[in-house]
Parts: sequence; structure tokens; C-alpha cells
Amino acid sequence: MSTAREADLLVRGIDWLITVDAGRRVIRDAAIAVKDGKFAAVGKAAELEGEWRAGRTLDARGAVATPGFVDNHLHSSFQMSRGLADEANAQSFLFDHMYPYEGAMTGEDVYVSASLAAVELLRHGVTCFIDPGNYHPEATVKAIAASGMRMVIARSSFDKTKSVMGLLPERMIETTAHCLESTEALFERYHGGHDGRLAASASFRGLNNASDELILGLKAIADKHGATLQTHACFSYSTHDSSVAQYGKPEIERLESLGVLDERMLVVHSGWLEPHEVALLARRKPTLVCAPSSSIHNGYGNLAVGMLPELMALGVNVTLGSDHACSGSVDMVQEMRYCACGYKEVRINPRVMPPEHALEMATVNGARGAGLADRIGSIEVGKEADLVLFDATVSEWQPLYNPVSNLVYSATGNTVKHVFVAGEQLVRDGRLTRIDQEEIMREVRATAMRIADRLDMKKIVKLRWPVE
Repeated sequence: MSTAREADLLVRGIDWLITVDAGRRVIRDAAIAVKDGKFAAVGKAAELEGEWRAGRTLDARGAVATPGFVDNHLHSSFQMSRGLADEANAQSFLFDHMYPYEGAMTGEDVYVSASLAAVELLRHGVTCFIDPGNYHPEATVKAIAASGMRMVIARSSFDKTKSVMGLLPERMIETTAHCLESTEALFERYHGGHDGRLAASASFRGLNNASDELILGLKAIADKHGATLQTHACFSYSTHDSSVAQYGKPEIERLESLGVLDERMLVVHSGWLEPHEVALLARRKPTLVCAPSSSIHNGYGNLAVGMLPELMALGVNVTLGSDHACSGSVDMVQEMRYCACGYKEVRINPRVMPPEHALEMATVNGARGAGLADRIGSIEVGKEADLVLFDATVSEWQPLYNPVSNLVYSATGNTVKHVFVAGEQLVRDGRLTRIDQEEIMREVRATAMRIADRLDMKKIVKLRWPVE
């Protein structure tokens, strides 16, 4: 008579398990065994429940299970900016709204903002995200580490005050040497920390305010640590045109000319491309991050002119990012829908961007973009147990014939019920387990008042209807 194997956790009775594994299996009446923070067994409940026993079991009847989502681009320090940059074009969005906001943020403000981001991300099934950086990374790490989720941390880098688009606030400009020293210090302090849930990345926030020296120096640091180099590029016609005016070449071509464009680079937005830049991206294969809610909110045109479905078909790794709270939702489920439906609309082609592609962008592709493809992104034996269980008994999930379709086209992140990172439950019945959500919300309200006192809110917030 065989003896049952020991696990730490057995999740049983899963109605639908979407593994996103190499075979893209969808398993009915499934179960998962977790041991030492990793998936130890994945399969049919009838088989696993006879082979495994655990000190803790979770009944997942009525649930749809997916891997934890990986958001490849979120400014956690912008979580307090919701409603501060509506109806603004690219130049106004940055120079009239977001840069003044960012310049006014203290370390305490960033901590509260990142704490709010952690609440929203985890509640919507995101177990890992890539932050492009701010000037208080220690505050960001403190907040995210407290929540238990994964993060790729960066420190913001600008070394040029002036571009064709405008002048950056003086306090946001640093010398090239200081940017490089600060980035190297970030790696030394945080890379691999937080029980392996932290990784570091080198980041320059935009090409038009970054010198060649800075870009090359950051690339050297990233290569030294086997890490990602990330930047925003081609998110609007304005940035594209500014690059041509300043450097005589568009943004992707400039990256290629510097020799930094490769598979360890993360390029956010990537909408406004010259034809030859499409060929460069197909050849060099950096990760390209689609941020649909950001483009839709501000009318950047990335879905209308972008070539991400085509580049994905050419073998380029394309992922999803929610970007920032000032474009509305920070919900990867809704980002999947915006992406899938947005490309269908602008291509006038219902076959473009099926829901399976959108889910891959939010899971396995996102894990690859974060440099963590060997550890997370799919539900497979040996990978770390990042798992999301959706309550599929609610109306927006029913009737349930195709769980991938319902997830992308009808559900929202608010239907997430349980979330695990490395086998640790961080969300139980929609509530975070490590941090006090009510206390965070109290801090958010107080911080919002402090930020409002520092900014000229009449210029930034556009209340068109009378307030009594």
C-alpha cells in the first residue's frame, strides 16, 4: 500500500485550472499540491488527492485558477495621482501634471503610494510587478516588502533638464555620475532580497532626457548583474518627433545605434515606430510592454498606430503594464480586455489579439520580461507557487463555457478571491493578510491632503462642473 506524499498546501476541487504551461493545458476538476513554496504536483483532483496530503487544504470549488499576473510596468509612486492628469496630451501630461506631482513627493508620500499600489495589485491578482523607479526606492521597497509580493525595483534616472518637449523640475535632474552610482547602490542593496522576491533593474525614464553616457552606463550595470535595462519609448508622436529633432534619429534607432537594444531590454509603450524600427525590434527582440489603459486615457494612439500584434507574431516578447493610477484602473484583468478589444477595433479584425494571447502577455510573457521566466508565470511542477483563484460563481463569470474568454472579456480583478506568492497566502477572501488595508486607506486620505497643499490644484485638477 502506497503512502501519501506530504505537501504544505493542497488546493483541491478547482473547477477550471488555466495552467499557461508549455502545453497550455486547461484542467477541469483540478488540484494543486504546494511544497516548500513551489508547485509539487498539478493535475486532476481525483488523482492528486489520493497521492498527496497536507497540513492545510483549500476547497476551491467554484473557482477559476490562473498563475499570478506579472505587471511589466507600474509607477507605484503614481498611485496617489488618480484624477490629476485627465484630458492632457503627452507634453501637458508630463510637464504640467505628473512631473510637478512627482517633484512634490516626499519619501513618506512614496511609501503610502506604494502601499496603496500593493493593495490594488494584490487584490486584482498581480503577484509581481516592474517599477520604473522614483527618487525614494527605499520607501517603495519598504511598502512592497511588507505586502509580501514580488517586485523588480529601479531608481529613476534623468540627467538632461531640457528636451524639445519642455524643462524638467530642477529637483528631478541629477548628474550622470550620481545616477550611475545610485543605480549600482540599488543593486548592491536590494537585488535578490526580500526572500528572493526582490530583483533590481537599471532604468532611464525616457530617451529625450537621458544622455548617451547615462544610457551606456546603465546598460553596463544591467549587464554586470544579468538584469534588465528599462525605459519608456515611442509612447506618443511628441516623444518620437522630439527624438528626431534632438538626435537626428527616432528612439528605437537611437537605442540600436548605442548598442543597447537586446533581449534583456524592456521598452514600454513602443507605439510610434518608423518602418525600419519594426525590423530592428523583430531582430533584437527586446520585451515590449503594451500599456493600453494609459494610451486610451490620454489618446496617445499606441493601439491605433502600434505594431505589437505583428511583432508578437514575429517572435518578440510582448507583455502588459497598467502604467499608473492617473489613467484609471490598476487592474491587469481590465488591461487584458483593453488590449484584446482595442486591437480588434483599430484593426477592424475580430481575430486579432485573441484572449489567449492577452493572458500570455499577463503571465508567461510578463515573467520573461521580468527576467523570472524560470521561476514564475505558469503553473508547472518546480515553479514557485504564485497562484490566483477567482470566484467564478458571481454573475460576470456566468455562464462559464470558456474560462479564458470570461476572464478577458467579462471579469474584473475585483472577482479575485485568493492570492498566493511562493505558497504564502497574501489575499484571503479578497482581503490582504500581511497588511492592514483600513490603516493604509487612512494614510492615503491624509497623504492626499498633504500633496494637494503643495500643488496648485486649480491648475492640475479639471473640475468642469460646479462643486458646492
